[in-house]
Order: sequence, then C-alpha cells, then structure tokens
Amino acid sequence: MEKALRNLNLLRSFECAARHHSYSKAASELYISQAAVSQQMRQLEAALGSQLFIRKGKQMLLTQKGQALFEASQQAFGILQKCVNEIKEEGIPGKLTITSTQAFTALWLMPKLHKFSEKYPEIEIRVLSSSAFDDLKQQHIDLAIRFGTSVTDNTDPGFSCEYFGEDPVYPVCSAQLAKTLNFDVPSDLLQTWLVSLENPGAYDWPSWFEHAGITAYREHRRWTQVHSTDMALNAVVSGHGFTLAARYLYAQQINSGQLVMPVVIAHPNVVKRYLVFDPNSAKIARLRVFMQWLKTEIDTSSES
Repeated sequence: MEKALRNLNLLRSFECAARHHSYSKAASELYISQAAVSQQMRQLEAALGSQLFIRKGKQMLLTQKGQALFEASQQAFGILQKCVNEIKEEGIPGKLTITSTQAFTALWLMPKLHKFSEKYPEIEIRVLSSSAFDDLKQQHIDLAIRFGTSVTDNTDPGFSCEYFGEDPVYPVCSAQLAKTLNFDVPSDLLQTWLVSLENPGAYDWPSWFEHAGITAYREHRRWTQVHSTDMALNAVVSGHGFTLAARYLYAQQINSGQLVMPVVIAHPNVVKRYLVFDPNSAKIARLRVFMQWLKTEIDTSSES
C-alpha cells in the first residue's frame, strides 16, 4: 500500500485542516492538539513529497496539489461516511438538534413546536439559537435553519444547503402608534423612533429609505439598536416606533391587529430561507420528517 495511505488518520486530519483552513480549528474538531495536527501534516507532506499548505496570516491555504488532495479526500470520506451511516441508520424515532436565529426560534419555531411534537411524539427536539454560521460537525448539530443573502457562501461544501422559499421585509409598528400619528408616505416614519439591529446586514434602514426615495433619514436622531429581531418586535409591539422584519416573524401579530404596516413598501432585499444538513447523516429519515413539517408549516403561516 502507498505509504501515505497506511495511516488514514493523516488524511482525516488533512481533510479537516483543509476544510477549516486552520490547524487550530481542525484540532478542536478532532479533539487533539494543534501541535499534533501540524506534525501530522508534516508527515503527510513528507510521505507525498509535496507541499500541501501555505500559511497566510492565521489561515492555512492549500497549494494546487493540496486542493486536488482535498477534493479527493472529501469525496472518499463522503463515500465511507455514507456507507457507515446507511449501516447505522437510526430511523425516525430519536433525537434531533436544531439551530436557528434567536428571532426565528423565539417567534416562530417555539410557538409552533407543539404541533410537531403532537404529530411525531417519537422525535425529541433540542433547540439552540445563534446568529452565527455554527460549525455543525463540531457542535453536533443535525439541522441549521438559516436566513439571508450569504448562507450558501458560508456552508461547508460537505453539507446540503436546501433553499425553501423567501420572505419580504416590511416596516411595522403597533396599531396604537398608527392611531396617534399619520403614516401615509415613507418620510412619515421619521416622526418616531426607528428600531434597528446592531448588525442589520442586508436588511438595514438606509437601504429601505433609499429604495423609497427618502434621504432625510440621514439627519434622523431617534434610533434604537437591539441585538435581535425578536427584541425589536417586542419594543415595537409596545409602541416604540417602527422596525424592519420579515413578515413570517410577525404574521400572528398582524392577524391579531397588534401590528400594522401603514406604509406597504418592501425592503429591496428579501430574506431567503435555507435548510443546512448532512445528506449522509444516520438521522436522515428523521431529518426529512422534520424538514417536511417545517416547510409545510411555514408555507401555511405565510399564506395566512
């Protein structure tokens, strides 16, 4: 057997380091020291007689030969993992760990999760919330429900990134506030507080005002910044100005009359939805059940 293939741990460590562009992140995933990863990469390079990595700042970038080996090792380990998972496939009963944004988990998922549990009591759901693109392998997460314009760019190439629709973003306020002030045109929103996320990304107020042809927002002084959209909507429900949010997050409050959209102009950027998961997971049957329920439920709530 070729010397470089005698110890598959070297190739496993290489695949991990190449995927993360980092020896330290690979060490964390593999539960070994960074020094051990570095030593293994030197051993692999010596066995192959070729340089696989080039250090650039804190990142370990692949050489041309390193990239070729990375693609081949990912494919090979993917085949092995798929076979192992098929042998170990767990079926539908069991546990699933799911992550999404704080706003989605608090405002949409948790209020509806009882419906899923009533339908599939044999599936135990563990819910985490994070605004970051978590490392699903390292954190043992089965499914990430992600939103935005950069999800595909931030998804591990070994994972499926399944698009399942999009939602418009509108400015909303409480019905009580709408009764006290007239909000007929976009500039009228400058009469009150504007609630924004600390890191709004593509769904910011300046983009909305520019899209609506309003520049006076640049002199506006009544701003409130919050960490997440659920905090923003809680403030707005209480009468604290307007915020921008995807409609599916506040559909219930619109239907109940708590929130209103006096100026129906959508943000120029829509919120795209994605399901990120390992297609070779031993829990794939369980994942399919949950994802189908989620897609059906969100489509139903979006239409209401």
